[in-house]
Amino acid sequence: MFQPYPLEPRKVPLVETEYRSIRTPIPVPESLPILERLRTVEPLSMSGQPLVVWERAEGVNVYDRWGNRWLDFSSGVLVTNAGHGRREIIQAIVSQAQQGLLHNYCFPSAIRARLASRLAALAPEKLKKVFLLTTGSEAVECTIKLARTAGRRMNPDKAVIVSFEGAFHGRTLGAQLAGGIPSLKQWIGHLDPTFVQVPFPDGFRCRRSDFGFFLNCLEKAEVKPQNIAAVLTETYQGAGASFAPVEYMQALRQFCDQYQIVLICDEVQAGFGRTGRWFAFEHYDIIPDLVALGKGITSSLPLSAVLGRADLMDLYPPGSMTSTHTGNPLCCAAALANLDIMEQENLAARAARLGEVLHRQLARLKEKFFSSLAAVHGQGLVAGLHICRPDGETPDSALAFDMVRRAVEKGLLFFSPVGPGPATIKVAPPLIISQEALEEGVAVIDEAMSEALSGER
Repeated sequence: MFQPYPLEPRKVPLVETEYRSIRTPIPVPESLPILERLRTVEPLSMSGQPLVVWERAEGVNVYDRWGNRWLDFSSGVLVTNAGHGRREIIQAIVSQAQQGLLHNYCFPSAIRARLASRLAALAPEKLKKVFLLTTGSEAVECTIKLARTAGRRMNPDKAVIVSFEGAFHGRTLGAQLAGGIPSLKQWIGHLDPTFVQVPFPDGFRCRRSDFGFFLNCLEKAEVKPQNIAAVLTETYQGAGASFAPVEYMQALRQFCDQYQIVLICDEVQAGFGRTGRWFAFEHYDIIPDLVALGKGITSSLPLSAVLGRADLMDLYPPGSMTSTHTGNPLCCAAALANLDIMEQENLAARAARLGEVLHRQLARLKEKFFSSLAAVHGQGLVAGLHICRPDGETPDSALAFDMVRRAVEKGLLFFSPVGPGPATIKVAPPLIISQEALEEGVAVIDEAMSEALSGER
């Protein structure tokens, strides 16, 4: 079990570059009362991140109040696609607040209409209904509800939700039943047998990428295609930034069409330019039936959405599928400003261009550290560094956490490792990052891994 980072300041070398400043021990001694208070009043589960007490964040940087500045390779867990603290987003939030409308439940509002229309215009023609929600988990739960409702109306036995091993869809009940991480389901006790997981063809943990393997897995699980209500997949698996082969996803789309199965893409962390496309499913040249969105939709405040086919989205009558904070006016204002920035600055294309630089340099690190960096996955400005023991398969959690700790002490900010182990380091800078800052960050990864492997203090 992962233990919290120790509240013991370490004296580290001073750092001063254009993008990073480290001027104190880490964690900062003066920050300990805040950290101790949080560990006292919050649950243990909240103590899993590096001990950086955020004071403010701007662009690609995170600052504390003691003079330290980090180059952010986390985007606050893939949220701040347009950068931290964008003035345009702040002004949109302030302007909406000053207008005096902070909440309106499901009563109509002009700003909700603007955002729903904007999202519908961005989506493929097939996905023209928009349901605004609050969290990614809530959006995923909604897609499961809609798909199963549609399936059971055709046939009471058409209720199976097929998803993938290793998937993370959120922390609520339905999202974790659909998720593919067994340890996250232990609290449930009696698992729903109509939630079935099959291996995800990432080319590393699962080397079978032919669609026949998918069909064989269903047969082995005694799942009949005509009883499947939905196939739910992260467009790329979040834990490892792992994509399925294009041919596999296209065959999956055809399979779903053949058996009237709803294909759901969980794009909560993949959407809004992160992979070099507005929506990551565009890499596969397919259109899902339902899409769950979140995180990068605002680059700031909590908002999520479901996009979908009208026949699915309209299954429930008025007043029977709602959410207390649906389309909150402040969140809508943030989202509209964020979408303006993304379009005006062409951030999806920027992510594609800089993604080529990032993945070329990470490939060199893989060659250099071949005995520990077993795989590098991703596209655009997202990557997963799969840290393993020399056998090339067993996750090396200790090394991954040591690398993150060392990177943070050098002024490069990551969230803690994820995935099996957990031993995968996610690289996910804001999409506005410069090539110079990106290359500096990769150089710090190189330093951190070299020192971790050599055992330097």
